[in-house]
Formats: sequence, C-alpha cells, structure tokens
Amino acid sequence: MHETLAAYGYPALFALSFLASTLIPLGSEWLLVAMLLQGHDPLATVTVATVGNYLGACTSYAIGLYGGDFLIKKLLRIGEAERDRAERFFEKYGSWSLLLSWLPFIGDPLCLVGGVLKIHFTRFTILVASGKALRYAVVAWLTLKGFQSAAAS
Repeated sequence: MHETLAAYGYPALFALSFLASTLIPLGSEWLLVAMLLQGHDPLATVTVATVGNYLGACTSYAIGLYGGDFLIKKLLRIGEAERDRAERFFEKYGSWSLLLSWLPFIGDPLCLVGGVLKIHFTRFTILVASGKALRYAVVAWLTLKGFQSAAAS
C-alpha cells in the first residue's frame, strides 16, 4: 500500500493529509518523507500536505459549527473525553490553542471545538494553517537534513 500511495504523488498526499485530519486515524508524514526522498519538490510537497490537512480541519470545524452529536461521535469518532480535553485547552489558552491542531489525539477535537465555540473563521484559518504548515515544514527540513547527512557520509 505504501508503494501505491507514493506512486500517486501529490494527489495521494493531499487525500491522505485530508483524511488524517478528519475521519481516519492516519499519519500523512510518512508519505511526505517518502516523496521528499524520491526527489519531489519540498515546497510543493509541504504545500500540498498543508492544504489537505487544513481542509480536513475545516471539515471538523464545520461539523462543530453546524453538526450535531451524531456527526461528532459517529463521523469524527470524537468521544466525550477528547472533547472535554479540547474544551479545557480552549479555556486555558483560548483560540491560540488552535496552533496545536496538528497534534495527534487533541488536534481534531480542537478544530471541532473551534467550530462549536464559533471561533471566527479567519482566526481559525490563520492559526490552524500556520500550525499545520510549520509541522510539515519541520518534518521536511529534518528529512532533507538527514538525507544530506547520510549522503555526505
């Protein structure tokens, strides 16, 4: 499966990044790393992963804004404990907590709670997209630095 996804390049990265931020508990970083090691353009790769992951987060935001408990529990599979944890983050850090939307286990519920609490969409976009872009940029940078170090050895 890994080889199949890597063979489809940017469309596969976009889809995996989107799904990783919404419905399916996946990681998309491995495909980003594989594509960079195959020689794909770092800026384009980071951009595609960021856009896909951000749009997935927007789906969670929209479900929080307009959806009901059925969608939250059945579609996003976010339980009460995860939602409570995200709400505590919001109570402590406010909307700035959306910068951490890239974190596993808490990121999707943070985006959902952002919608539930009706965080202004522009603020949501800036914080979530920034956090996700930074994460993918760091993964790309570490990958390329590690690859350069290995090649130099």
